[in-house]
Amino acid sequence: MEKKIITISRQFGSGGRTIGREVAEKLGIPFYDKELVDQIALESGFAPKYVEENGEHSPGTSSFSYSFLAGVTPGITTGLSTSDFLWNIQCSVILQLAEKGPCVIVGRNADYILKDREDCLHTFIHADLPFRADRIVRLYGESEKSPETRLHEKDKRRKVNYQHYTGRTWGAAVNYDLTLHSSNLGIEQCADIIVNIVKNSKKEG
Repeated sequence: MEKKIITISRQFGSGGRTIGREVAEKLGIPFYDKELVDQIALESGFAPKYVEENGEHSPGTSSFSYSFLAGVTPGITTGLSTSDFLWNIQCSVILQLAEKGPCVIVGRNADYILKDREDCLHTFIHADLPFRADRIVRLYGESEKSPETRLHEKDKRRKVNYQHYTGRTWGAAVNYDLTLHSSNLGIEQCADIIVNIVKNSKKEG
């Protein structure tokens, strides 16, 4: 089966976003990352920053998360948290984008949302801690927290979100077609491996 849609799941700082962008450029297909956030924000009514910060993080379960939704999103039935509402919109947008044609989608649990499509290549990018720590400092700068703490907190939120909405273990190889160690292979080679798999699937298909 030809692989037309590539999903990129990744550890924070592993270079997954960069790899996804390079894959899209090499294949000449759309790349959805910030664009995905903007579309979810448009359809949900939330600010892009809110979507970016909460779309992959731990689901809210406090009473505040319910009352907040009721206050800013008229017409939403009670009992639906902001996290669940955002998840529903996220699923809808990702499914719509996949229907449009070949693309690369970064994060947002797209591997699970598109799990029933045979034309997808689901990948997970991981890397050594020193590599990731150095990378986030270079890309995002220093903060009051250590790089290691930032990495741990970000990945933990993604893990909790993924397990909550999918019932699966985030990062477990069984959930993906391909896992790549970016600090060993390098960003460029990871991108080339994915591109070659997609191109070979076209020949076989």
